[in-house]
Amino acid sequence: MTDSSPVLDLVIRGGTLVDGSGAPAYLGDVGIKDGRIVEVGTVTSTAKRTLDAKGALVTPGFVDIHTHYDGQATWDGVLAPSSINGVTSIAMGNCGVGFAPARKDRHDWLIALLEGVEDIPGTALAEGLTWDWETFPDYLDALARRKFAVDVGAHVPHAALRAYVMGDRGGDHLEVPTEAEINEMERLILEAVQAGALGFSTSRTYVHRSRSGDTIGTLSATEAELMGAARALKTAGRGVIQLISDAYLTPDDEFAERELGLIRTLAGACAPLARSCMKASNSCLSFASRRRCSKPSGIGSVP
Repeated sequence: MTDSSPVLDLVIRGGTLVDGSGAPAYLGDVGIKDGRIVEVGTVTSTAKRTLDAKGALVTPGFVDIHTHYDGQATWDGVLAPSSINGVTSIAMGNCGVGFAPARKDRHDWLIALLEGVEDIPGTALAEGLTWDWETFPDYLDALARRKFAVDVGAHVPHAALRAYVMGDRGGDHLEVPTEAEINEMERLILEAVQAGALGFSTSRTYVHRSRSGDTIGTLSATEAELMGAARALKTAGRGVIQLISDAYLTPDDEFAERELGLIRTLAGACAPLARSCMKASNSCLSFASRRRCSKPSGIGSVP
């Protein structure tokens, strides 16, 4: 007897396929089984479910590499509006702000910082955050206990890390960490990446301020401090550094060159680096080139 049970779990039929390769769009079907795409083109196999996609675009899921769902992800599994606009993977913890690692006495401070930097209402964060973590691996475990509509990844945020290691001094960008504190931050970044963090993020812009107007503590972090992060990623063998710098908007060419020189140094340490550029100057664009160390490494601009 021939088995007449459906071969596929889902067929998306008659949509306009844009596969992300750069090839022209075309009409076709997509067959899915066990959560994986197994057929593309004209799919004749039977399926448990058929979705009519005529008149609609069918594309790969979008990856949003710059989000700030750090708080929302602890109470909301849908993560709208990203999930309802074609995004299937997100990266959060950008711009050096987030909620781990976090000691209990820094909770309100971290909320005020994120509220100021990203204009996310502090009342919503204070009410929604579960705080069932302290270290960054704890935070990842807390996320893992939840179910999400999209895949979720997070960077280790520099501002939270400084406060965790340096206490009140970490919130002052003029305070320079001791060698022991730099080593501890390096250790914690390595621990976080080994636990699943995407990488490390930092901010070097005056635009980023707390709710009360205080400058973000990472603004003028030294090369020695940032190289600790680069060493951690090199030791881990994976991970990226995400940063935003005033190099993209300053009229001071010497300042821009110093900032870009620092970025070159970090990239040269073999830490892949993504730089947020909201409005790129010529000097910023001229540096958006790839470079190689012992393995592929470089810099990409994120609009």
